Parts: sequence; structure tokens; C-alpha cells
Amino acid sequence: MTDVTIRVSEDIVRALRLPPDTVAAELQRELAVALYQRGILSSGKAAALAEMTRWGWEELLGARKVPRHYADADLDQDIAYAVRSL
Repeated sequence: MTDVTIRVSEDIVRALRLPPDTVAAELQRELAVALYQRGILSSGKAAALAEMTRWGWEELLGARKVPRHYADADLDQDIAYAVRSL
């Protein structure tokens, strides 16, 4: 596994106006949302990056009105899977 460290200067951290113990988690969550919005990460991988449960991730996207990446082909695939499971 490769770990990536992003350095953020102290003046930017102070400008965030977040409690010091929440800065890393908030930045990680913001990165996950941005990468998901740009289509760089899937929803599941973005939730993992944000270290959130799937349900919490979906709630966050809903609260921010972030459109989901779900096309007609995805719906067709889900319906086919559901029909096979009957």
C-alpha cells in the first residue's frame, strides 16, 4: 500500500477555523467529495477515503446536493441483477 502525505502550512490550517483535532479528517473528507464530483473516484472508494460508512457518505452527498454518478446503463444492470435474484 502506498501512503500519500499532503503538507498544509500552519497559516492555512489556522485559517480553516476548525478545531485542531478535526482538521485532518475534514480535509480528507473534502478531498473525497472533490474527487468523487470530478469522477476520479467511485462513490465506494470516496467513502473509504473519507473514512465514512456508506450511509454516512450518502447523507453527506445528499446534504451537499452532490449529483450521483448513476447512468441509465447502471439502472439496467441493477434491474437485471434484481430480476435474476427473484
